[in-house]
Amino acid sequence: MNLYRDLGLFIDGRWSGSPEGAGRSVFDPASEETVGHIPDATAEDLDAALAAAERGFEIWRRTPAWERSKCLRKVSDLIRERIDAVATIMVEETAKPRAEAIGEWNATADQFEWYAEEAKRVYGHSLDGRQQGVRLNVIFQPVGVVAAFSAWNFPALLPARKVAAALAAGCSIILKPASEAPGCSMAIVKACEDAGVPAGVVNLVTGDSAAISKHLIGSPIVRKISLTGSVPVGKHLMHLAAQGMKKVSMELGGHAPVIVFPDADPREAARLCAAAKFRNAGQVCISPSRFYVHQSIYEPFSKTFADVARSLSLGHGRDAAVTMGPMASRRGQDGAKELVRDALERGAKLLAGGNPPQAFNRGFFFEPTVLGDVPDTAKIMTDEPFAPIAPLTSFTDYDEVIKRANGLPFGLAGYVFSKDLALSTRAAEDLETGMVGVNDMLLATAEAPFGGVKESGMGREGGMLGIRDYLEAKYIKTKHG
Repeated sequence: MNLYRDLGLFIDGRWSGSPEGAGRSVFDPASEETVGHIPDATAEDLDAALAAAERGFEIWRRTPAWERSKCLRKVSDLIRERIDAVATIMVEETAKPRAEAIGEWNATADQFEWYAEEAKRVYGHSLDGRQQGVRLNVIFQPVGVVAAFSAWNFPALLPARKVAAALAAGCSIILKPASEAPGCSMAIVKACEDAGVPAGVVNLVTGDSAAISKHLIGSPIVRKISLTGSVPVGKHLMHLAAQGMKKVSMELGGHAPVIVFPDADPREAARLCAAAKFRNAGQVCISPSRFYVHQSIYEPFSKTFADVARSLSLGHGRDAAVTMGPMASRRGQDGAKELVRDALERGAKLLAGGNPPQAFNRGFFFEPTVLGDVPDTAKIMTDEPFAPIAPLTSFTDYDEVIKRANGLPFGLAGYVFSKDLALSTRAAEDLETGMVGVNDMLLATAEAPFGGVKESGMGREGGMLGIRDYLEAKYIKTKHG
């Protein structure tokens, strides 16, 4: 099997793969079997991609916004037409449930649809000068060639946020997808090609992430870097970008606190929290990952949460009955074991799960796990748990729980459950995060800005703000006569 037989690198409008069995192997995390091979881009390939993107930028920046919009709309339409085929690629690469894959691809199409409209709505502004005949104009122009680096956990949506925004702004882009799941990025680029995006405007390279990022970011051709990844990788790429003073946007790790106040319905809140926690096997940057539940409703909340965890069906996502797939790697599975072991040693109670399921002798599966009475000193309360593990703890005082929720360097997402509008508004504003869900956990949507504060990154993707990270403001003062 080779999912990437007719694809591979995409440079200057041409695809080039690797010989059968050569390049990097991509594995199905449920079966541990190889699903394909991807090329290792050479320095020559990267230089070719840079040159192509530079030429493509000169074409695309002068393409009228309405024409760019038509191309982006066509990309969205093609993705929706191909959704069964591209969902199959995602399921084979990630083993996530097919329903989740289809949902992600619909959200991916939404990104291109949204930015098709935003391309036509890049507004500048004009001011009267202090003297007669003087005009002060501010316009926005595309920043230039973009180097974009995406993660594996949402292999279609994450690159789409970057590609769609860059194209809408008039930038060209070189996309480096995660090696664990590159096929979805290839499908996006194929849709761009078929929609009529000119050669050189969208390019894709695969291979060694460290070597590729160093080469691309070190080139003066690249003027903007976009990353979805971990905090350590983000800091490293920022260091590289600083050498050339390049524009940067980053969506990095999170450790989202959930505060459940005493007036909330504990069972309904627990069901919503559990559904969000175990989505994509907990491998979600905005996944709720620290649950602070008021002491008065802790028991019904924790019982319902554990019941939901035990009701989930594990397996390969191609099976329609499966509701949670595997983790992405052995390293992630081992990390989950360590987090559980550490929490239990520090006094936490195991309410559900806690181990790799015995029913599977292959694959990186881990049981949906719920830990109760978890002390703040446990690793899982301070280290981002990119795993299907929910640590629960209780609180009694508002100021105390806000301090605990804000006590980490992360600030991506947070959640509040309360029927009291004043209380929920106060808590939402007091949380030090870029996004807050109040009685809801579905934050990601094309029309809203997505991003964090503190070490969770900078810049925003999506919404009316998303395109701004791909534009530069230019002020023009004109004196008439």
